[in-house]
Amino acid sequence: MQLDVMTLPQPLGQIGELARQTQAAGFSGLLFTEGGRTAYLNAAIASQAAPGLELSTGVAVAFPRSPFVTAATAWELQEATGGRFRLGIGTQVRTHIVRRYGADFDHPGPRLRDYVLAVKACFAAFRSGKLGHHGDFYDLDFITPQWSPGPIEAADPKVDVAAVNPWMLRMAGEVADGVHVHPLGEPGYLARHVVPKVAEGAQKAGRSPSDIAVIVPAMTIVGDNDEERHNERQFVRASMSFYGSTPNYAFIWDEAGFEGTTARIREKQKAGDFAGMAAQITDEHLAAFATESTWDELADKLIGKYGGVASRVVLYNALGAPERFERYGEIARQIQSSQSR
Repeated sequence: MQLDVMTLPQPLGQIGELARQTQAAGFSGLLFTEGGRTAYLNAAIASQAAPGLELSTGVAVAFPRSPFVTAATAWELQEATGGRFRLGIGTQVRTHIVRRYGADFDHPGPRLRDYVLAVKACFAAFRSGKLGHHGDFYDLDFITPQWSPGPIEAADPKVDVAAVNPWMLRMAGEVADGVHVHPLGEPGYLARHVVPKVAEGAQKAGRSPSDIAVIVPAMTIVGDNDEERHNERQFVRASMSFYGSTPNYAFIWDEAGFEGTTARIREKQKAGDFAGMAAQITDEHLAAFATESTWDELADKLIGKYGGVASRVVLYNALGAPERFERYGEIARQIQSSQSR
């Protein structure tokens, strides 16, 4: 189990220093979750600033970019990192794809499955000079030497997909190299859905479930006294209410024993009451969906919660005060040390 840091892409002049700090602190990697800035440009800067640091997009939006464009970008990043880049992609939601990006969104699950296969076909074409992918959504069969980046020494980039519902999790196990679990992915959800559904997909494709990386974001509330943990509790409440407002994710709350949480959050959201949204996340929600501990207990708690399930745990809220970031880095070193014994 590796411990990574999650960040929104930063201004390009700042990301190099963050990459160096992440590597020096002891984390395994840096994960860029795409927002208003592009994940790929940040990854490119980080690859040069901190050689040896593992980098991934977690996740970049797929559909507004053609599979060939995404594949070529990932190929260059894989070369720049010496084989330490993972391509993480996701569908986003219809409103963003159609109204913000102006791209197609129909049949997002099957479209993403075809997209992954098309990206992998492009990787093969960069080595062989022959492109041949004929899917339900993407039909690619033309490449010339001048429009190919050509072979690289590193292996093909791993392709991970964001998945929440059972169909998407099975699809990830069938065609992807890893799955990005939703930030609301508490241990019960991992056991009920992620592990068995990914295994079903892998077995359908004749693959071993152990070959599929499970990448889990972890929201943490850490401090040696209640006052120290208070501000992080408030941050986590706001973050959970944001993710928990999406109707498609309501079943995660419901199955964990918090029925109606999404409906209550959306009622406040429609009224523009952001403080009210966060207030719907109770201490009981935090206990189930976040990891709260003292600093001395955190490494053991993360191993106990995610060990044997997660290939990579991504700290959702490690960034902040420098001294806290350094302490999170110490946790990363402890986890790595405990697993090497």
